[in-house]
Amino acid sequence: MLDVRVEKSFGEFSMSMDFSVDPTGVTILFGKSGAGKTTLINMIAGLVPPDEGFIACQGEIYFDSAKKFSLPPERRGLGYVFQECRLFTHLSVKNNLLFGPRFCGRPYNPSHFEKVVEVLGIGGLLSRRPGSLSGGEGQRVAIGRALLACRSFLLMDEPLNSLDEERKEELTAYIASIPQNFGIPILYVTHSREEMARLADRVVFIQAGRMEKIQERTDFS
Repeated sequence: MLDVRVEKSFGEFSMSMDFSVDPTGVTILFGKSGAGKTTLINMIAGLVPPDEGFIACQGEIYFDSAKKFSLPPERRGLGYVFQECRLFTHLSVKNNLLFGPRFCGRPYNPSHFEKVVEVLGIGGLLSRRPGSLSGGEGQRVAIGRALLACRSFLLMDEPLNSLDEERKEELTAYIASIPQNFGIPILYVTHSREEMARLADRVVFIQAGRMEKIQERTDFS
């Protein structure tokens, strides 16, 4: 299970989250802009410290304020795909992909690398630089880098926001295939009902820094 019990305040905004979800398939964090979705996954990733609380995934503790413990981001085994692809412009696509596991201290696995490249359809891009990629190509490379760094959860913060409708359709299909192809669950932030309908195995509804409810796909109307 992914267990989250956190408190966080930013000025007049306060967040109080308490939920557990089965970390399989695609879990959507859904809510309006400003609801606290990105802050929440940044706390799970270790990029923003909660004021207090507890975060654990599959029995591994990421954060425990009672014990004054916070696992460094690079040791949490998480891959993170941001709204922008955030690739290193001075590196080739191949070296961008290899940076993820190197940062997390994971050994290079040629067969895993080849599978990521094949599933995401980026074999023809390996020698290119990020500046020559389209938005959709750049996000596929960013997803690949995150997958190669990941051993537990893939975090995605509205990764389709900057893309046109055709590229969104294309990339949604790649994202939907990840849990089955790699056995990696996804925690996916969006305020798009279309993305939620296409991707979700379950939805955590968030409003104003609070979890309203969790709904499984089997309960979708």
